[in-house]
Amino acid sequence: MKTRQIAAALLAAAALAGAIAVPAIGVTSARHTAAAAHSVRAARTVSAATCDPKASSLRPNGPAQVTSGSFAATIKARGYLIAGVDQSTYHFGFLNPLNGKTEGFDIDMIDAVATAIFGHADASTVHFKAISDAQRIPAVTSGDVDIVAHTMTITCTRLQSVDFSSVYFDAGQRVLVQTDSAARSLADLKGKKVCATKGSTSYDNVAASGATAVPVAYWTDCLVLLQQGDVAAISTDDAILAGLAGQDPFTMVVGPRFTDEPYGLAISQQHPDFVRFVNAVLQQLRSDGRWAASYQHWVGTPVPAPPAAQYAG
Repeated sequence: MKTRQIAAALLAAAALAGAIAVPAIGVTSARHTAAAAHSVRAARTVSAATCDPKASSLRPNGPAQVTSGSFAATIKARGYLIAGVDQSTYHFGFLNPLNGKTEGFDIDMIDAVATAIFGHADASTVHFKAISDAQRIPAVTSGDVDIVAHTMTITCTRLQSVDFSSVYFDAGQRVLVQTDSAARSLADLKGKKVCATKGSTSYDNVAASGATAVPVAYWTDCLVLLQQGDVAAISTDDAILAGLAGQDPFTMVVGPRFTDEPYGLAISQQHPDFVRFVNAVLQQLRSDGRWAASYQHWVGTPVPAPPAAQYAG
């Protein structure tokens, strides 16, 4: 993988990400049985009652299998999975300017789900829809996408609107500054402009810190503002900041993690069976080495153990 070439061209490609043509999306309304409706209500109740983001998902019913009447079967009959993703976050979800493909750790998770449904993952079985942080929940609840893989933190507030898979990646919020900056933490940036994306937990944390939060649509927009001197720092998950730092050698990630950001794949509350299916896929990735291989390829070494799955029901 030609990392330097990708990093050099990524900012230009990211600017076009929101304009990428996406196949027309047709939403199929399925009839839900009383049992399915009860499952949906139960999932919401458990999430609200426990308010434990890391143990809020539904336990898989054995290996991932496409069964009659399931949402996975509906997707298979349609012919492709619709995934809401980022196309501007280096290492996790980005449009590779060298081959025109959407790639990254998040994308590997989606490809694994598509493979479990169709037997393979390619442009015919996965349709990517580029969305911003603020569009993630609306895209799921409206049915525009089947699943979202977008460095999305599982939170108790979000669990009232969407369901999540089990945790597939653990991150934590830190700060990115220019190498000549004296700041070493968010506390050093009170009263100064700090960039974060709209609709992210990072933005809320910045706003609560005493810094002046500057909202943008995409993290690459933050990097441009930092390079132009329009903001003093960027603050978000360290996984995202590492990708930004990889694109600009004159920046550095500083300070310890000051939040816990467990990532989950977002799915509509109307499809609890699909949550269980996706969790079965993730469990297979943890056990067969594919999660570790993806981490090493996109994030680097040393490779930690994958987050252990915890379930609410």
